[in-house]
Amino acid sequence: MADKLDLIPISEWGFFTLPRPMVIAGPCSAESEAQVMKTAEGLASFGIHVFRAGIWKPRTHPGGFEGIGTPGLKWLQRVKEEFGMFTCTEVASKDHIQACLDHGLDILWIGARTSANPFMMQEIADKLGSTDIPVLVKNPVSPDLELWIGALERLNRAGVKKLGVIHRGFTTLQTGGYRNDPGWRVAIELRTRFPELPFFADPSHMGGDRKYLLELSQRAMDLGLEGLMIESHCNPDCALSDAKQQLTPEALRVMLGEHIVVRDADSESADYRENIDQLRARIDVIDENLLSILHARMAVSEKIGAYKRDHNIAILQMGRWDALLDNMVRKGQRENLDENFIRSLFSVIHEESVRVQNEILWEKEI
Repeated sequence: MADKLDLIPISEWGFFTLPRPMVIAGPCSAESEAQVMKTAEGLASFGIHVFRAGIWKPRTHPGGFEGIGTPGLKWLQRVKEEFGMFTCTEVASKDHIQACLDHGLDILWIGARTSANPFMMQEIADKLGSTDIPVLVKNPVSPDLELWIGALERLNRAGVKKLGVIHRGFTTLQTGGYRNDPGWRVAIELRTRFPELPFFADPSHMGGDRKYLLELSQRAMDLGLEGLMIESHCNPDCALSDAKQQLTPEALRVMLGEHIVVRDADSESADYRENIDQLRARIDVIDENLLSILHARMAVSEKIGAYKRDHNIAILQMGRWDALLDNMVRKGQRENLDENFIRSLFSVIHEESVRVQNEILWEKEI
């Protein structure tokens, strides 16, 4: 595919204003009219213009709160009428879309489970193609960049030009304590290929706990994303879904007003500072991924050391090492990496691997 989408800039949507971050906030689920109105009132009091609330909630297990359904759309109409806020919710079918259009919602988003299904995405694209409503697409549950791009392509080819994305992290075995692995590297790749795409982060679903919202929101800003979608509830501890990851409107005001920092331009031009800071932030993400990979590699080296110890096998296997190094050099050259750099890098890694295995052997001798 060509790395180009036919888009209307977010500045022409009429919902968001600079400076960053552009913020979409509201409860995970619309639970009652009173809860929706109280939360909206709190958010509107400090300038949040776009109110989100889940009307239909796809739950992993049956029996949980699956959303209030279409009646909740009337509550969003009240939010719009009384507080002048724009409203948005998640849709997963053409019937959801029609109900939202009938009730005058302003923005729709497509969830991670839906964006992972090309059949559902095509149905949604066919329905949305004749409308002018903006659509934000969350990443699929798995870190599959092409699947995410495919969802965007289907919508764009159907005629959706007010199009953006929401990065909410990925379901993986290694999350680093978060609910979802942030997977910033995937977001960076999408951002690189489609710099024109409006890009929001969803730290609520990444972290799964309000204690992570600040650090994840700050990382999103450091990477140059346009905005945040954050879950806010007037009484989070009593929420019917995702209680742990929601903030009160007041707590959100404090976090946004006092903590989320958009880097200043300092003495250089704004363009230079923004570009260099974003590139440095990308380097930070890549370096963190390298550390995780090295940790995983050394964990395997420990297991190899234990196996060699238990079977009286020598730690050094020079034939294996020579073959591995030659193979890495060949692969590195295909990536335009210098041969001396590859040899130096893997020699250091090999030395540490031998040290780790020797420690396992010394444990037996002691």
